[in-house]
Amino acid sequence: MNLPDGWLSGKVALVTGASRGLGREIALALGRAGADVAVTDLLIESETLSKTDAEAHGLLTAHFSETASVRTLSTAEEIQKMGVRSIGIKLDVADPDGIRTAVSEVYERFGRIDILVNNAGVMDNMALMDKHTDRMWERDIGINLTGTYNCIKTVWPYMKKARWGRIINVSSFVGLSGAYAQPGYGAAKAGIIGLSRSMALEGARDKITVNAVLPGFIETEALMLHDPGMLDRIRSRIALKRLGKPGEVASVIVFLSSESAGYITGAAIPVTGGADLFVF
Repeated sequence: MNLPDGWLSGKVALVTGASRGLGREIALALGRAGADVAVTDLLIESETLSKTDAEAHGLLTAHFSETASVRTLSTAEEIQKMGVRSIGIKLDVADPDGIRTAVSEVYERFGRIDILVNNAGVMDNMALMDKHTDRMWERDIGINLTGTYNCIKTVWPYMKKARWGRIINVSSFVGLSGAYAQPGYGAAKAGIIGLSRSMALEGARDKITVNAVLPGFIETEALMLHDPGMLDRIRSRIALKRLGKPGEVASVIVFLSSESAGYITGAAIPVTGGADLFVF
């Protein structure tokens, strides 16, 4: 989807989980569309996350915390070069106090918050039920679902005051199909769809739209950690026989952030290449 430059001029967006992968591409796409962007993530270049804290947020966080894939601040700098404003902020979606501090900073810097993209999440917990631990269940729900709730709750008063807002929650097609050996992840992503629809009902009176986007298998740094054989099997079960590009999800989110999507709310939109279809 080729969207016109400046489509979101004058709008301010906050994106969670934006240091790499899908979140980073969403932040860049919003900047290209003319929005000012707060790029937020648990990981930022100027801080070293302790091993204990990194592992508490999952194996992927622990892995990427020690790599050059952490690009929260550099993504903000890249967006600034597009001629719009941007800042990089450390934000843990499981920490309500930290979210309030970050959102206050964004509001003080930019004077408004029009768009919230809840992208932060974890997906590395794989265990059948008889080996699933309560701690990992609570982590999956706490970051993926409660983290989304925390961010919505914090920006909601700003959007109500402005009587305009766009909230896009990144769920997954497994929120509808289920996820083998990932009960916490599947439940959280299904919960995001229900949360989005409930908040769409509540937000309608204040012209706040709330939608969920359901990506399939997207070519991010995390997915590409799988061995080539597994990636081949994944491609074979997708109707289009390829992985999705982060930009193909980001363009949908930019559209949902715009005035042109003002009559879309409570939707759960798959961006899967047909991975959610029955494929022989």
